[in-house]
Amino acid sequence: MAERAHRVAAGREPEPGAAVMDSQTVKTTETPGVQGYDAARKINGRKRHLLVDTLGLVLMVIVHAANIQDRDGVRLLLEKVKGRFPRLRLIWADGGYTGKLIDWVQTVFHWVPEIVKRSDDVKGFQVLPHRWVVERTFGWPGRYRRLSKDYEGLPESSETMIYIAMIHLMVRRVGRQPQPVTA
Repeated sequence: MAERAHRVAAGREPEPGAAVMDSQTVKTTETPGVQGYDAARKINGRKRHLLVDTLGLVLMVIVHAANIQDRDGVRLLLEKVKGRFPRLRLIWADGGYTGKLIDWVQTVFHWVPEIVKRSDDVKGFQVLPHRWVVERTFGWPGRYRRLSKDYEGLPESSETMIYIAMIHLMVRRVGRQPQPVTA
C-alpha cells in the first residue's frame, strides 16, 4: 500500500508498467543457513535479486545462495511476480540476463525484456539508462545496519528485512509529501 501511495504522490499510475531487475551478492555471517560462493564476485554469501519500478521502489525480492547463477535466480524472482502487476510490460536488465532467458520471459509472461549494456569504449564508471535506478535501490538498504551483511538464518527472513527497510523508506517519503488542501 505504501508503494501505491508513493507512486500516486509522485504523479505516476498506482501500478507500474515498467521495471528494472538486477542482483547483488552480500556476505553472510557465521549464522548457519543457506549460503554459497559467487565465483564472479568472489564473495561467500547470498544473492539478492530485486525487481524495482521506475522510481526504485521494490516490487519483489528473492534471496538465495550466492552460487546460483543470475539467470536461474531471476527465474525464481519472476515466477513470484507472475500475475501481481497487470500493467507490467517492460523489464530492463543487464547483460547477465541474455540468452534463453529473454525468450522464456517473452513466452511465459508476455513481457518485453530489454538488455541495457555498457559501451565497450568507455573505461571506468558509466551511468546506464534505467539500470541506475536498481543500483540506487541496492544502496538504500545499506543505510540499515542489519542489511549491510546478511545476518539472517533463513533467506525468507532476509527478504522480509529488505521489505521492512523499503516500507520504512516509503512511509517516511509519503509522510513528507505536502497534503492537498480541501475546502
